[in-house]
Amino acid sequence: MEVMRSQKKASSALTSSNGVSTLTLYRSAPTLEVRLEDFERFAVDRLLVLRGISDGLARGKKPDEMDKLVTDLWKAHMRHPQASEVNNKDIISHFVLRLVYCRSEELRKWFLSMESTLFRYRFRSVNSDVHLSLMTELGIPYKVVSQKEFEDLRDQLNLVARSANQPLPTPNGLYKVSFEEVPELVATRKVFIQKGYAYVALNQVVSFVVPHFRSHLSKALVLTNRKWTSMIREQEKDRLTPIVEALATSYLGPDYSQDKEVGEISLKDIDQVARTSFPLCMQHLFNTLRDDHHLKHGGRMQLGLFLKGVGLKLDDALAFWKAEFSQKVGAERFDKEYAYSIRHNYGKEGKRTDYTPYSCQKIILSTPGVGDHHGCPYRHFSEENLRAALGKMGVSSRALEDVIEKARNRHYQLACTLTFEALHASSCDAGINHPNQYFSDSQKILKEKNMSTD
Repeated sequence: MEVMRSQKKASSALTSSNGVSTLTLYRSAPTLEVRLEDFERFAVDRLLVLRGISDGLARGKKPDEMDKLVTDLWKAHMRHPQASEVNNKDIISHFVLRLVYCRSEELRKWFLSMESTLFRYRFRSVNSDVHLSLMTELGIPYKVVSQKEFEDLRDQLNLVARSANQPLPTPNGLYKVSFEEVPELVATRKVFIQKGYAYVALNQVVSFVVPHFRSHLSKALVLTNRKWTSMIREQEKDRLTPIVEALATSYLGPDYSQDKEVGEISLKDIDQVARTSFPLCMQHLFNTLRDDHHLKHGGRMQLGLFLKGVGLKLDDALAFWKAEFSQKVGAERFDKEYAYSIRHNYGKEGKRTDYTPYSCQKIILSTPGVGDHHGCPYRHFSEENLRAALGKMGVSSRALEDVIEKARNRHYQLACTLTFEALHASSCDAGINHPNQYFSDSQKILKEKNMSTD
């Protein structure tokens, strides 16, 4: 069986009494043999955790809600049949995703943010012994406040705690660090400061540990990128590189190769369902095709596979595209230059691969050029064009502002989710992760509404 071996020093991990990992700093990669299938599977499991965190943050969940969300995500996706292997899965999955997300500034920024958030909530769940061990390993200078010093400062400490609405400190859970280590706590006046030291309670330690973790990971991502581009990508081009490059755009839900619940759509219905149930990205492509009678390759692929997934059969697809393109390039040229690719998408040419529709993640990370119309409107449209497109769809002015805000803050899938909710007057708690999911959920809601009015 194929294996991947790293030659780096093993990463240190803090463990609980039963030997199961509670937290690790990922200082260096493990010297482990990893089966190729585990290399990918572990990374996908961790990616489900990170994307769940990203969605929770984008939805504005409160700290206690995020705490529960992170705990539930970790339990659901990072477990292992063998308790002794949980730590290895944690470390391996982190380093695989570090390879995946080191490859561009945008990818690094997202991974750094999500891993730091994950670390923050996991850190808060472990005990004080683990906190102290982590601070020592990170090289953070701290001192434990003695009983006498605590008694001397009790009144001032209690005063600061009450004014900041914090729990009153206890003598066995108070540390002092240089005030420069805790700028966030100083700025919000949540710590007592004396002679250059900030007196930090146990529940506040996370405020200065996480920045150290984030700083280390940020530097490590840059170094990993250098190694990836200079050596690893070429060395592993036939084995690991395809996996690594695919993971960043991987979609982890149903592939929507054929929507069995919605069934087929016919050519006579396609304009109506486009108006009512196509997401903005597909509406834009569909309307552009109707207006210009042509789309470049990226647009044809994005819309063509989507239509395949919503139930447009091959014969109808050929008729649909030919009716439009022949107005621009003529029927003969369509048959020679374009019909093959449509049959290819349906698995009837070439390798006979049954291609699946593009996910939101793949569409968002695409790079449309001049004259292209594919991609994600929430990312690739100007704000002015996005407003106009949403208004044309029928999004109300109040909902429109919420959508624009999410798009402006790069929460593109949540912006699409809010659009869906505004147009269908129905919540979508799972969020929109795939254009064909948008279509499928839309059709279900519309059918239920039609049944209730019959």
